[in-house]
Amino acid sequence: MRKVAVPEAGMSTLFGAYDDNLRQLESLLNVRIRTQGHELLVEGDAGSTAKVARLVEQLGGLIDEGHSISDRDVKTAAQLVAEDATVDLRDHFLKDGQLRTAGKRRIAAKSANQRRYLEAIDQYDIVFGIGPAGTGKTYLAMAQAVSYLLAKKVSRIILARPAVEAGEKLGFLPGDLQEKVNPYLRPLYDALYDMLDVEKAEKYLERGAIEVAPLAFMRGRTLNDAFVILDEAQNTTTEQMKMFLTRLGFGSKAVVTGDVTQIDLPGGRTSGLVQAMEVVGKIEGISFVYFDERDVVRHKLVQAIVKAYDSYGSGPSTR
Repeated sequence: MRKVAVPEAGMSTLFGAYDDNLRQLESLLNVRIRTQGHELLVEGDAGSTAKVARLVEQLGGLIDEGHSISDRDVKTAAQLVAEDATVDLRDHFLKDGQLRTAGKRRIAAKSANQRRYLEAIDQYDIVFGIGPAGTGKTYLAMAQAVSYLLAKKVSRIILARPAVEAGEKLGFLPGDLQEKVNPYLRPLYDALYDMLDVEKAEKYLERGAIEVAPLAFMRGRTLNDAFVILDEAQNTTTEQMKMFLTRLGFGSKAVVTGDVTQIDLPGGRTSGLVQAMEVVGKIEGISFVYFDERDVVRHKLVQAIVKAYDSYGSGPSTR
């Protein structure tokens, strides 16, 4: 058993409502935690109890210094410490993992992989984010794109998705071309409006500083000084993926996101994302970041569902 002192000022934050944060620590680290005054009594193996002590010491230090630590921050810290016993939470919250302004949102990594993903986007011109639903692949890429646009690091954002999924054909949908493709692009608009006020987003869209379009609209273009995001890339054909990757011009960044367990291409066609992992995976200047169920930031049950499907084999996940 290990005794861990908890600073009085941080007790309510570190414990969480009805000790919810302590229960999460128990689950993540396979320990048993009891409270005794200003101390935690932690039972488990030496490595796990040391992780609990590290988390309490580092977060307690930040709270004592007057930094605001939310309940969500405690849960993020628990996830980070569980994944990496050497993580420096001070660096994560105050420096490397600092909140990034993305319009009306302030974005921070909530797992070690998300942190690596944000760092990769800063460092490399082409980044692939691959993993299950709910891991923040598209949302974090969008946040980076908005941040880059507002800081004038790029002059425009281009958001693209394959327009046809699960074998559906646009010709069977009512309306003109824009009305046909809008349902496929709606998740990108949702993320955009989550980060920018509607009025500001509409102005950017009207003047072409932000463009949301089907992947097919990228053909024949050279994209200079742009931040380009290709979402749902597992549903590209090999030809479409090559076309997209060769659009990149000077001063541009591209982020490609997808889930290789959710390929909806008809007729057993090879996914452009799967092929790209083999073809360009070793090219210097291109980074691949892989996510798993530990990175899921939706309802805690989503993490368990993703893990269950991974154990079972292949199957649909909730988007």
